[in-house]
Amino acid sequence: MARRAAREAAMKLLYQRSFTDDRDQDSLNELIEEMSLKDGDISYINDILSGWSAHCDEIDAIIREKAVGWRFDRISRIDLSILRLALYEIIYRKDIPHSVSINEGVELAKKYGSEKSGMFVNGILGGFIRSGHAPDDREKSE
Repeated sequence: MARRAAREAAMKLLYQRSFTDDRDQDSLNELIEEMSLKDGDISYINDILSGWSAHCDEIDAIIREKAVGWRFDRISRIDLSILRLALYEIIYRKDIPHSVSINEGVELAKKYGSEKSGMFVNGILGGFIRSGHAPDDREKSE
């Protein structure tokens, strides 16, 4: 639960970025105040935002591949933001177990997405894990 607010803030900022490519510091500052985020939370959020920027093509390619039967441009921006966040965590954050990234993604989808968003997010993330392309979760405990 300790990182839940920071994860939610990061998802909101990724969602905002889906409309504009700008990195709005004012939006981050508003979320920091609104959600009473701490320094560690801010560091996590900045890592997510900069990591997403550096790896957006790779992460979106995974979503396109795993979203069988869905045109990429038809995926809701909320679901897309949640998938981007969770996939970044799964691939690049060694301190976060895959199960946590998936569970938190599904919870965000249930809270902010449509009625079926939780199942959709779970299916995409689970499909990526099952594909064998995710880094080994055991490496994260080192």
